[in-house]
Amino acid sequence: MEAFIEVKPGRKPFQRIYLGAMLWFMGKAIQATARVDKVVKAEFNAMPDNYTFSLGAFPKGPYMVVGKDKTGKVRYLGSDISKHPINLEMTLKSMKSLFVLFSFQESTPVANSRDRMIVSGDVPQACALVRIMDIVQVYLLPKFIAKLSIKRYPKWSLKRHTLDRAMVLIRTVTGI
Repeated sequence: MEAFIEVKPGRKPFQRIYLGAMLWFMGKAIQATARVDKVVKAEFNAMPDNYTFSLGAFPKGPYMVVGKDKTGKVRYLGSDISKHPINLEMTLKSMKSLFVLFSFQESTPVANSRDRMIVSGDVPQACALVRIMDIVQVYLLPKFIAKLSIKRYPKWSLKRHTLDRAMVLIRTVTGI
C-alpha cells in the first residue's frame, strides 16, 4: 500500500474575521435588545439566573457567549467559551455552516432542518434563543435581508419598527 497523505483544509482568515465581527455584533445586540424589547425581556426572565449560552462553529470557533446574571441583566461575555460555564451550547458543524447562517443565505430553522446545528442543553431554552436571535435580526437588518434570515417577518407597530430599532442600534454601538 502507498502512503496516505492527509489533506488539511485551509484556514479561511477572512471568513473567520467576518464571523468574529458578526458574532460580536450579535452578542452586543442581544444585550441591547434585552433592555429595549419586552418580548426579549420576557424570554430572558423565563431563563434561570446565572444562565449562559454560546453560539459558534465547531471545532475552534469563533464563538459568542451571552449570559444572564442573578440580577437579571443580560450581558455579552465575549468569545472565549473556556472562561464561563456554558448552560446551552449551540454549535454549527463547521465554519462554513456558520457563514451560510450569518451571510443570510439561510434561516436558523433551515440550518436546523439541514442538520447543521448541534444543541447541548435544554431544548426549550434553545428555542427561546432562536426566537431572541430572530427578533434581534429584525431590529438590525433591513427588511429584505431579514426576510431571508428568519422564518416569518413580524407585523410590528410603527414605534417598534422605528423608535425601538433606533434604541437597539444606539445601545449596540455605544454599549450602554
